[in-house]
Amino acid sequence: MKKINSPLFAFLISCCLIFSATAYCRSYDDIIENDEIVIAVYSDFQPFSYKEDNKAKGIDIDLAQAIAKQLGVKLRLRWMTADENVDDDLRNNLWKGHYLKRTVADLMLRVPYDRNFSLARDDIGELVHQHVHMFSPYHTESWKIIYNSKKIESVDTIAMFQYYDIGVEVDSIPQFYLTSAFRGSMREHVNQFLSISHAVNAMTAGDVDAVMGLSSQISYFQGNIGKYNSASMSHYVLAENAFPMLGKQQWDIGMAIKTDYRQLGYVIADIVEAMVTNGEMENIFAKYQVLYKIPDFYHTITTNNNSK
Repeated sequence: MKKINSPLFAFLISCCLIFSATAYCRSYDDIIENDEIVIAVYSDFQPFSYKEDNKAKGIDIDLAQAIAKQLGVKLRLRWMTADENVDDDLRNNLWKGHYLKRTVADLMLRVPYDRNFSLARDDIGELVHQHVHMFSPYHTESWKIIYNSKKIESVDTIAMFQYYDIGVEVDSIPQFYLTSAFRGSMREHVNQFLSISHAVNAMTAGDVDAVMGLSSQISYFQGNIGKYNSASMSHYVLAENAFPMLGKQQWDIGMAIKTDYRQLGYVIADIVEAMVTNGEMENIFAKYQVLYKIPDFYHTITTNNNSK
């Protein structure tokens, strides 16, 4: 057979290898053999994953470090920029890879743990998330309001914000909720900010009277009022009101792997379950002054074990 030495042929072969290469996750055995696990976390997402003085910090960072330590391997973080939705984030970072970055992580944190979401189907009946396995909820998220008690005596009902200014993150569920609930009667008092941290800073500056956002972020920024400005936190209070007509009031957050590697999932699930049930997970949240709610999933496990 005649050997082909054409530079053009070599170039075409190289291109084929580059563009046909499929981004892949690694099995549990591969991770142990390579002495490294790659875990995807969101960038600039306090209190879960962020950088301070160029050092990775946050709840998800501590969780990722704990998982790597239990596996006995080194940790490499894959910092993600949130796309339009979670489906895109899963595709770009876990099972396929972005077209500009054809690599993926072994594990992705902060993924919705919801049966309906995981079993969702597209227009032709195919499973939307057939390439990923979502598992191990590690906290229950909800919505929360923080308010300035010097301006508002108490927040017994969301309808109060027909008369008081409230800050929200732009293009967030709280924004859509507060501008549309009660026939839009609160719309004129809703102020939009680039992030919850900007909204909280506006509240401490007196520009708004309250802020609505994720319970984890609201409690984190409440605990850090005074760290980033000169305000005292004593009169910034967490409300206990409900959110009528909002729909789902709370939901579980977990993690995901590529569906082919269930063994890795089983091992990590055992690590996370132990962290939740022995209080280590709650201690991580407390370190960042974040309200922690244990997912019902673990109450079910405890009940089943006690009944045996």
